[in-house]
Amino acid sequence: MNIEQAVLERLRQLPIDKQQQLLDFAEFLSQKTTPKTPLQTVKGLCADLKVDITEEDIAQARQEML
Repeated sequence: MNIEQAVLERLRQLPIDKQQQLLDFAEFLSQKTTPKTPLQTVKGLCADLKVDITEEDIAQARQEML
């Protein structure tokens, strides 16, 4: 018996509410092991807009927000 068969056999023996908990846990594990996409920088987000934003522009915008 392989792992998948053993899990299915145990699953079938559980009441519905416990089956739901097992499904929730399996989804949690799946999300935990899925690689996350890295966040883009402001420059990266604007790269396709053909806008040249300098570090000075960003510093000035930050100062204006204060």
